[in-house]
Amino acid sequence: MPDAYSIRPAVQADGSFLGDMVVEAANWRAGGARPRHEILTAAEHRRYVSGWMRPADAGYVAVDSEGQPIGAAWYRMLSQADPGFGFVGTAVPELIIGVQPIWRAHGVGRALLRRLVVSAREQGHSRLSLSVENDNFARTLYRSEGFVVVDAGPTRVTMVHRMP
Repeated sequence: MPDAYSIRPAVQADGSFLGDMVVEAANWRAGGARPRHEILTAAEHRRYVSGWMRPADAGYVAVDSEGQPIGAAWYRMLSQADPGFGFVGTAVPELIIGVQPIWRAHGVGRALLRRLVVSAREQGHSRLSLSVENDNFARTLYRSEGFVVVDAGPTRVTMVHRMP
């Protein structure tokens, strides 16, 4: 695996890749792979990519040294009528992040997360939310980047980052 990657803003044409990253996020457990079509046709996952890129959507894509996408982090404004797993309010964008397995634990997710937090602050958002399963190792990343648990369920927590 090459060491070099860069980060660029997500564009409308990235919609399919963002779908791939929703699948990676849903299939984070080794050996627990659900098929792409099953995940992306389920309403609870489809809302994160359907109609990408809406006016309030923002995100970043990490690409390897050959320009191939390897990970993405983005946020969407979701409604109370169609909330995401990490919904905390209509004015709070919900973060989604996914990184290809070979690139995990190499700083790609952290770099994407940091870039998205800066962007959200520049866009005037005071908070970002997300949801993560209780046993997902990414909880440690989110906690280290200033996200705090605001709601805990039996299998997942909702976390919020308040902008300084």
